[in-house]
Amino acid sequence: MVPRAQAVTERVPTEIITQDLHSHSWWQRAAVYQVYPRSFRDGNSDGLGDLRGVIEGLPYLASLGVDAIWLSPFYPSPQNDAGYDVADPRAVDPMFGSLEDFAELVEQAHERGLRVIVDIVPNHVSASHPWFLEALDSPPGSAQRRRFHFLEGRGENGDLPPNNWESIFGGAAWTRMKDVDGNWGQWYLHLFDSTQPDLNWDNDEVRADALNTLKFWLDLGVDGFRVDVALGLAKDMTYPDLIDPIGMTQSLRFDLDPSSQEAMERRAGLANSALFDRDEVHDIYREWRSLLDSYGSDKMAVVEAWVPPERASRYVSRDTLHQIFGFDFLVVPWDAAVMGTVIERAIEAVSVVGAPPTWALSNHDSPRVVTRLGDGAAGLARARALALVAHALPGSIYVYQGEELGLSDVLIPDSARQDPVWFRSAGEQKGRDGGRVPLPWFGTEPPYGFTDRFDATLWLPQPEGWANSTIEAEDIDPLSTLNLYRTSLALRHSHPGLSSGEFAFLDTDDPSVLAFQRGADVVVVANTGSGWITSPTIGLVLLASGPIETGHDGLRIGPDTTVWLQT
Repeated sequence: MVPRAQAVTERVPTEIITQDLHSHSWWQRAAVYQVYPRSFRDGNSDGLGDLRGVIEGLPYLASLGVDAIWLSPFYPSPQNDAGYDVADPRAVDPMFGSLEDFAELVEQAHERGLRVIVDIVPNHVSASHPWFLEALDSPPGSAQRRRFHFLEGRGENGDLPPNNWESIFGGAAWTRMKDVDGNWGQWYLHLFDSTQPDLNWDNDEVRADALNTLKFWLDLGVDGFRVDVALGLAKDMTYPDLIDPIGMTQSLRFDLDPSSQEAMERRAGLANSALFDRDEVHDIYREWRSLLDSYGSDKMAVVEAWVPPERASRYVSRDTLHQIFGFDFLVVPWDAAVMGTVIERAIEAVSVVGAPPTWALSNHDSPRVVTRLGDGAAGLARARALALVAHALPGSIYVYQGEELGLSDVLIPDSARQDPVWFRSAGEQKGRDGGRVPLPWFGTEPPYGFTDRFDATLWLPQPEGWANSTIEAEDIDPLSTLNLYRTSLALRHSHPGLSSGEFAFLDTDDPSVLAFQRGADVVVVANTGSGWITSPTIGLVLLASGPIETGHDGLRIGPDTTVWLQT
């Protein structure tokens, strides 16, 4: 713990924002840990993480102080997109274990006070899904093909795609198939990889099957769902050409300054477009909400939807779902003014319908926060400081595995890359593999306890320099990022100010300082500058991410440091 100290200046509060939340449910201010199963821990020594490894890691997750775990896909899949190409949404891939393993995981998690959220992938399925195989063996216009988006091509012989839509992974969003007679036939839509055909959500059979999937996992005891590509289910069934098809898919990039004019214009362009964020999608989620409510008030769903703030509330109204991911913190620069703008917009976007905001610094699709903020010592300092900003905000925080260890992206040899983004862009985009490397648990060299078999070949290689970043090493270091997270998450639960919905920005004269108040007696001060500052608020230090000292003029806060003060 950082020594307690006092500051000497007065705070100037602005407006207090008090959220009128849906109900007093666990998810309103939860800390959720994203488990990427293939990289969390290997329970059967084959070099790939699995459900048994997650079970073995539950004591660690409980000690971290999170409220829930979110499991990325573990369903049967050819693994063309790390499991997001689902062949059977109501089963467990043998590479990850069995349904019995999953049931044991849920039981043991609940015994430790941990809720379980599972990933649902409703926009598309794998090309090996039985439905798609049936469609390929069926004629145009058949019921089997109407589950997907099959269209005739343009041009004299149908040699051109039906329209100019682009895949998010690069290249055309259409692939042509041969009919059973061996001749070229229709084209099918895939907004991601060609092995991930999009489902047609205007089809009643598709909608009913999704409800059956939700019921299946609810009956096994899950507490919630993370809805993948939640903004993309409804499409314009006239399939119009887009003015800027590449720009449309590029709107979903994570590498744009969220405060920039370009980012705002791109995101605004998504609203009710041919591909994304169409108004009709909420009819689907009303059906889902009704089902979730039938299982009790503590079941929830959080949607992945990259939408402008003015559209976010539509996904979390009282008759739709519960949370929407706040993606701006995945790209926010370490800049006080920009962070303030992002925070204000995020809270306002959902508070109009009484929903809690959410905050995430990284996930399996984005660069790790340390790397994004500069890498090395500077990147780590800023990542720690940004974490204390996020952990002090109202609503829920989502922690991506390894973030609590201060891990950075790993440089993956081209020969070892797995991400379809790498292959579809012909190596132009490195993809997401660098942030998906297996976790280091203990030891001084790879595999760092990720697997019990020392000579196992991991699905992605670990670097040589992680000895000081293992869970074991950071556990015994009182100043480690791991122990910083443990303390901050504990205070989120225990301190009345941090558990309240009250929030207010505080005025400062320094543009490098972000300051806000939580509840009646907690103030958060973030120094985003390169020099030391004097705290603008008097108080006792609850927690600090970096260097602080007590001087004659009060508490001084080092560069790239956030402090929590009790006033």
